[in-house]
Amino acid sequence: MDLSVIAKALAIAIGSIAPAISIGKIGAKAMESIGRNPESAGKILVPMLLSAAFAEAIAIYALVIAFSI
Repeated sequence: MDLSVIAKALAIAIGSIAPAISIGKIGAKAMESIGRNPESAGKILVPMLLSAAFAEAIAIYALVIAFSI
């Protein structure tokens, strides 16, 4: 088996673990805070989406690195 295939698999696997965990935490905390204070849903939605997008960008960087190997 070619070592570059293993390197690509490890790059995308390791590079996507942290964003997956952080997106889960972002969503959970946003839903928790909206559950505690439903009137704040409008103020929470935009920062939640921005945080999730930034966390997802990390996974995309890992995908780019995997393709460049």
